[in-house]
Amino acid sequence: MNKILSSKNILLNAMDDRYAVPAFNIHNLETMQVVVETAYEMRSPVIIAGTPGTIRYAGGDYIVSIIETAAKKCDIPMAIHLDHFEDINEIKKYINAGFKSVMIDASGKAFEENIRLTKAVVQYAHLYGATVEAELGMLGGQEDEMTVDAKDAIYTNPDSALEFVKRTGIDSLAIAIGTAHGLYKGEPKLDFERLKRIREIVAIPLVLHGASDVPDELVKKAIEMGISKVNIATDLKIPFSNAIKKYFKENPDESDPRKYLTPAKAAMKEIVIHKIMVCGSAGRV
Repeated sequence: MNKILSSKNILLNAMDDRYAVPAFNIHNLETMQVVVETAYEMRSPVIIAGTPGTIRYAGGDYIVSIIETAAKKCDIPMAIHLDHFEDINEIKKYINAGFKSVMIDASGKAFEENIRLTKAVVQYAHLYGATVEAELGMLGGQEDEMTVDAKDAIYTNPDSALEFVKRTGIDSLAIAIGTAHGLYKGEPKLDFERLKRIREIVAIPLVLHGASDVPDELVKKAIEMGISKVNIATDLKIPFSNAIKKYFKENPDESDPRKYLTPAKAAMKEIVIHKIMVCGSAGRV
């Protein structure tokens, strides 16, 4: 029987073999089914991520139970991940509920405060076999209720990244190299020289946030240069919701959720397949 894993070995394997594990942000039963079942069909490891808003909406205990059921049916490495959590007490609560992968986002704090908060989460998480991702630098755009103006986005300093990793003991590091949350207003420009330098001196897996709406060739290049986890959220929500809108336009009197959610799941599945191929994670199980 398969079980929910931490993201530790999932990401270390990806780092060693130069591919990335897709981390798909889900919201409900249907979106979780699409992600897990598609990853299983493609024999890809997968991370199922939820923001604080998603966890509050769906319920952390419901999510754990659904993924436990999925893990029994699908023998692929999978982790459920707290994405962009800022409240340490909330993180502890969900670790206790069964989450084995967490992100503490104190990137908006001063460097020393980011270290202090992150280190506290690491100490607690590691006691329970959970892995910790943290972020250094700030991405522009919107994630849940948190909005960062493009002018306030800060790129990750390689030397600071090395110090941060050493002092906190984190398992993976999200870096800011020019991506943003949500959709882009222009063509994204990624700082690959910065990524190259960070990869040379930091020994743990690196994470690319804000990968939705980034051209495939740029994501593939980032993976080739050392990104081991790619976060995908907006690119899933748009086809899912567009399919529902289209269904109601054609069937305005329909009220059966099974009927309008089925095409939404199909539309989302196409994107999940595509992102797994871009990450190079298919057939890695």
